[in-house]
Amino acid sequence: MTRLLTPHIATMTELREPHKVLARAGGRPVAILRNSEVVAYFIPADLAHPEWADPGHPGYGSWDEVFAALNLREEAGPPLHPSPADADTEPTS
Repeated sequence: MTRLLTPHIATMTELREPHKVLARAGGRPVAILRNSEVVAYFIPADLAHPEWADPGHPGYGSWDEVFAALNLREEAGPPLHPSPADADTEPTS
């Protein structure tokens, strides 16, 4: 049995109306199931990119600025919540 990373689930069919899936989850991540197997996680943009939810954020003027911001994230180190796949790997020194 697969352990889900969120209590909210939806089927591929329900994704025909993604706004309803997000509304029902109350802004939390949703596990997407196909044939009772997790195939993806659907998360609101404000969780993936908190700066988008900030009305004071100036946005990005070009793709160069977007990629520069992503590079800064990479240089900052690993995410605070590593993916389950990362947990299976041994740290390298």
